[in-house]
Amino acid sequence: MSAEITFDQFMDVDIRVGTVTRAEPFPEARKPAIKLWVDFGAEIGERKSSAQITAHYTPETLIGKQVLAVVNFPPRQIGPVRSEILVLGLHDTSGGVVLISPDHAVPNGERMC
Repeated sequence: MSAEITFDQFMDVDIRVGTVTRAEPFPEARKPAIKLWVDFGAEIGERKSSAQITAHYTPETLIGKQVLAVVNFPPRQIGPVRSEILVLGLHDTSGGVVLISPDHAVPNGERMC
């Protein structure tokens, strides 16, 4: 378990929902990954990332999927990709990543509450 944080520290992490608008294979990555473009609505816009999610997803299956992501981390260079968000997921029993997403459609850019 991690160290305890305050509610204010938690609120500093800006987790929003967005819809994957584009996804491509990322063969240059050291570990299998997919490049993602996610639309977070008018306030935030579209952001790019890469994610090691190939155990359960292909680029084609991701288009239109709503995902949760941290949108206020500084950008990070991952090989040739400048990652602007951290898409959130959980490991399954085999170590594959399962994305976290709402079970009902919500507006893009909606903040986790």
